[in-house]
Amino acid sequence: MAILELLPTEHPGEFIVEELEAREWAQADLAFVLGWDAAQLSRLIKGHTSVTPETALMLEDAFDVPAEFFLNLQRMYDLGKAQKADPGVKVRASWASVFPVREMIKRGWIEAGESSLLDLQMLRFFGKNRRDDVPFVSNAPVIPHAAKKSSYEEVTPLQYVWLHRVKQVAETIDAPEYSEEKLRGSLSSLRSHFIDTDDLPHIPRLLLRSGVRIVLVEALPGSKIDGVCLWLDDQPVIGLTNRLDRLDNLCFVLRHEIEHVLRQDGREQSFAPIDEFDSDFGGDDISECEQAANAAAADFCVPQEMLASFIQRKSPYISEKDMIRFAARAEINPSIVVGQIHNKTGKFNWLRKYLKSIRNSLLEWPAVDGWDKVAKTEL
Repeated sequence: MAILELLPTEHPGEFIVEELEAREWAQADLAFVLGWDAAQLSRLIKGHTSVTPETALMLEDAFDVPAEFFLNLQRMYDLGKAQKADPGVKVRASWASVFPVREMIKRGWIEAGESSLLDLQMLRFFGKNRRDDVPFVSNAPVIPHAAKKSSYEEVTPLQYVWLHRVKQVAETIDAPEYSEEKLRGSLSSLRSHFIDTDDLPHIPRLLLRSGVRIVLVEALPGSKIDGVCLWLDDQPVIGLTNRLDRLDNLCFVLRHEIEHVLRQDGREQSFAPIDEFDSDFGGDDISECEQAANAAAADFCVPQEMLASFIQRKSPYISEKDMIRFAARAEINPSIVVGQIHNKTGKFNWLRKYLKSIRNSLLEWPAVDGWDKVAKTEL
């Protein structure tokens, strides 16, 4: 039998001709066996028609050759005749299977265009010269010199992309030399800006005086990113997402990242672990630096001893009037008090009317990317 002599790109008709010669059959004989007319068989032999599953089963009975053989011949022939796939398919797939490429294009982080340029654009976005240096599409680590079994092992592709966008936007901001003394001295003024939401647009300028750049980049779909402390040439950057779009969350996350700055967390690695907070702002099973940042942030929002005493005295029925009076004593916006009490008591439906959107105030910040705004950066 001539099966092994066939090239995989030959039409099944070639095999049928060789099988007829081996059996000393005429085409009319096979047409008779199949119950076809001569013209129908001729079209198949000449490759003008394809082997269907039904035809393959008929040929199996005629030649005592498995039907799968004829179907495989047809499949290999079709693949051989098909036009070469667009090389861009493989390029796009290699990046899009890991990173949110379509979302990056949608947000203007990279440009839509020829696939031949996608490699170059992605390398420029991540600040790399070679694909082998980009984590997630290669074996390259996120932080080359970070200790093993650290929280950096848990960085996700979405976090990595968002982090680099924060970095790009931050690099466009001129900042004075970082001063820890000035940053600590600005905390009381910063807290006063959380009393009235109309003061929120002034926060970036206040922090910039101490050399801290603040960048607001909308979270990527599917992520729970809230913030990060990033270091660029020993200068601190705070990246935020305003994911929950609430004043209490902004107050907590911002002060949390400031604590990372004050502690210089992540300075040797270029960034501290990216923060993703649940409603309880994290549990006890977290690193020492995260616990310290959480404690500083919570006490900044509302002095925790003062809050604990208030809850103990007024629980389980804390009235709205009690809450407003307490917020006045604590000199903080009532929505921050509500958020803190939610966190402490687990009663997340209590006075939710105070948890209003603050997005419009934050969109006035000078470094914003997202919500249909594209920050100007250099790729």
